[in-house]
Amino acid sequence: MNVLAIDTSNQILGIALLKDGQLLGEIVTNIKKNHSVRLMPAINQLMQEVNMKPDQLDKIVTAKGPGSYTGVRIGLTTAKSMAWALNIPVVGVSSLEVLAYQGRFSDTFICPFFDARRGLVYTGLYAWKNKKITPVQEEQNILMEDWLQQLPNADIMFLSQDIQLHEEKIIKHLGDRALIPDGASHLPNPVHLAFAGLDKQPEETHALVPNYIRLAEAEANWLKARKGKQEYD
Repeated sequence: MNVLAIDTSNQILGIALLKDGQLLGEIVTNIKKNHSVRLMPAINQLMQEVNMKPDQLDKIVTAKGPGSYTGVRIGLTTAKSMAWALNIPVVGVSSLEVLAYQGRFSDTFICPFFDARRGLVYTGLYAWKNKKITPVQEEQNILMEDWLQQLPNADIMFLSQDIQLHEEKIIKHLGDRALIPDGASHLPNPVHLAFAGLDKQPEETHALVPNYIRLAEAEANWLKARKGKQEYD
């Protein structure tokens, strides 16, 4: 089975190709540039380098958020468009689950998170069980202060591209129980996205939607204004 994985849900742009469970190639960048301009050229480049044509693909796996609203939409739209055109299944995987794979093989709890501004984070709690990442606490959008207070009294590995924004607070609350690795461990890998999607059931292409966890601020304000207008109609 040939699987294409696409992740543009955060600053990382990552794509990977698997063939029968083996990595053929990947492209990863960690720069602040427009994913919409670079994604398709990166896919084309990788497929040419491994000598594979689009009609040889059997499945597409995409990171569906949470993360950047624009980035999530770019990856999802591209994956769905390709899946529809090629008539192949598409699978959406939580971006937090993909990041949690960086803590695989650890016997601690794993806490991936993305900064959501104003003290909020997108986060969840995972563990490595039976050779796969398993949810322990559901993903949510929550104040980091509140999240840290409800975590179990155990060693926890924290993973995030935004670790520096919250590291001091994490250590203050958890002390030696907070495990914070260095460097690239905090960046999601598209290979893990591909593996995470291998055994997941495909979704109906047009029914696959972003996992924002919360509404975009503009959309939330629009709904609030509309609700107020209806009350006075």
